[in-house]
Amino acid sequence: MQDRIVLEAKNLSKTVASPEGPLTILADVSLSVRTGETLAVVGASGAGKSTLLALLAGLDSPSTGHVAIAGIDMTLLDEDGRAALRARHVGFVFQSFHLLPSLTALENVMLPLELRARRDAREAAARALEQVGLTARAAHYPKQLSGGEQQRVAIARAFVTQPDVLFADEPTGNLDTHTGQRVTELLFDLNRRVGSTLVLVTHDRALASRCARIFELDAGHAVSGTGAAASGAAL
Repeated sequence: MQDRIVLEAKNLSKTVASPEGPLTILADVSLSVRTGETLAVVGASGAGKSTLLALLAGLDSPSTGHVAIAGIDMTLLDEDGRAALRARHVGFVFQSFHLLPSLTALENVMLPLELRARRDAREAAARALEQVGLTARAAHYPKQLSGGEQQRVAIARAFVTQPDVLFADEPTGNLDTHTGQRVTELLFDLNRRVGSTLVLVTHDRALASRCARIFELDAGHAVSGTGAAASGAAL
């Protein structure tokens, strides 16, 4: 992938209504990430990490500010336009796996390729499952897989389209320590191979330290003084 800014946010804010009046969840956050970079978004519970990820991925709309992926301003698109942009450029790994229970492991990985009308969906999905060591489990349904295996299927599904940006939201949060470490190694190994930009949301400082840069939030504000990625200006 060409070295360029693939993800950029400018002056993002998110305010919602509450019984006590307007509540600001995120306030004037800016950042930019280049192709192939790894960025960890950290902060205490309620700091605004998941809200920032949702805005960066176009899953939610900011109250103010702009987000661009691959040079396209998502805040100018409608919901269908944002979904189309995500399908072309974005992959996701969530804490709770988000596999479809009625589909086998192979069919779950095939899904984003079929949405792109890829004729080689089955073959590409099989290769992706092989990369995560689950060829023997391809015909199994999610309920027949362990938590670690389900997350490996989710990682295969996320990388099978070779996305420009991969968002990972607490990817080891539902796993025991040993399984979480194995999944972490797999996530970073595949990211290096594919060359995707990785944006990792976590409360785990050890996991965050695996990323090249750290972006810290505190009560919805970017925190300075935490390293190269401490503030939007430093990015």
